[in-house]
Amino acid sequence: MRYINEIEELIKLISKLPGLGPKSAKRIVLKLINNRDQLVKPMASILGQVYKNVMRCNSCGSLKSNSNGCMNCENIQEKFDKICVVEDIADQWSIENSNIFKGYFHILGGTISSVGTRKEDLLIDSLVRRVKKDKIEEVIIATSATVEGQTTAYYIQDSLKNCKVKITKLAQ
Repeated sequence: MRYINEIEELIKLISKLPGLGPKSAKRIVLKLINNRDQLVKPMASILGQVYKNVMRCNSCGSLKSNSNGCMNCENIQEKFDKICVVEDIADQWSIENSNIFKGYFHILGGTISSVGTRKEDLLIDSLVRRVKKDKIEEVIIATSATVEGQTTAYYIQDSLKNCKVKITKLAQ
């Protein structure tokens, strides 16, 4: 059976999403095609809006909207003295859903690795500026237990050594 080029491209794109392979992508594409008005049209509209209006905050790395600004940085209802440093936005969402942490988040955008991400690519300098500017008393480092995560945690500790801040790490 020959496929239409647009469908093939959509299957390739969807199969790049985490947890989805070619078979799952084909099932999703068929569901979308069979429900064009209920799924495809609103999804295309929302994806366009997300592409245009949602981005990472240059200061904390969290997601922000053009219309609302960064809810993490611009939280004026509560002032915190703690920052939890995580690798990516999924980590932030996991900790937020647990309701065990009350404070600011700082999303690095990855970890330092020997093949790819350099320390300059992460928001570590921005973290140091935030700690100084916002009078943060404690930085909680919540990077992964991998070699890259631990290397990143060590580099963060070294970067904050001249700040008068308590540095803690999650138990592993």
